[in-house]
Amino acid sequence: MTKSRAACLIGWPAAHSRSPLIHHHWLRQLGIEGGYNIEAVPPEGFAEFVQRLSTHGFVGANVTIPHKVRALALTTPDARARAVGAANTLWYEGSELRSTNTDIEGFINNLDASAKGWDNIDDALVLGAGGSSRAVVYGLIERGIKRVHLVNRTIERARALADQFGPVVHCLASEKLGELFPHAGLLVNTTSLGMHGQPALELDVGLLPPNAIVADLVYVPLETELLKAARARGLKTADGLGMLLHQAVRGFELWFGQRPEVTAELRALVEADLRGTGVSGRGT
Repeated sequence: MTKSRAACLIGWPAAHSRSPLIHHHWLRQLGIEGGYNIEAVPPEGFAEFVQRLSTHGFVGANVTIPHKVRALALTTPDARARAVGAANTLWYEGSELRSTNTDIEGFINNLDASAKGWDNIDDALVLGAGGSSRAVVYGLIERGIKRVHLVNRTIERARALADQFGPVVHCLASEKLGELFPHAGLLVNTTSLGMHGQPALELDVGLLPPNAIVADLVYVPLETELLKAARARGLKTADGLGMLLHQAVRGFELWFGQRPEVTAELRALVEADLRGTGVSGRGT
């Protein structure tokens, strides 16, 4: 008899995660004998848990706050995880524990699904310079976007990110934001502004070109004020829930050997859960 495979989510706290809901849906849909657990591991126990991941019965794991950066030093990261400076997905190749960051493909694949042809743009405008922004910028550069304009409240953080990614990335003070809007083919919010319990993100999407695309990484609420305003103007949008679903695909494939699909049925399942709790609006 083949032993069933299991993966887990490691975080502190971790109970809010929708990852078990997503992965258990795919396991049932594909008829795979397997499991996906939540493992609440405090920072002082993280290294021991990861170093003995297979002993704990897991073939891989997702990693969420506050462990994503530390996971790099405890695994063999790929180019994506190194570029972003954080890992959210671990798996074994033989006895070697590898890591990657699937936020990049989650963001890009969600854009592909939500706004086909989005990558014909020349200029993207990204708000924020944290870990999520690094994943977004990496993905945009990888897809050949010519200019990525980065705006952050603290311009020093934006400059550090621009220095890392090279001449494609241009950082700008937040008070200059309005000057970029008429030229932005894609606007991406990677900040927590607009999330449930956070201050609003006050932007005039009416300044964007009529064919612009607006993406928001926040998924609680499911429709942020930014996305609502963009849709009211007839702009294409990509939401945070779509990114959450798409970032989970590769981990599942690495652990269980089949590539799942992001379907309307799965989205409806997670939407219903989010509406029922309203807890947590970003992350794995």
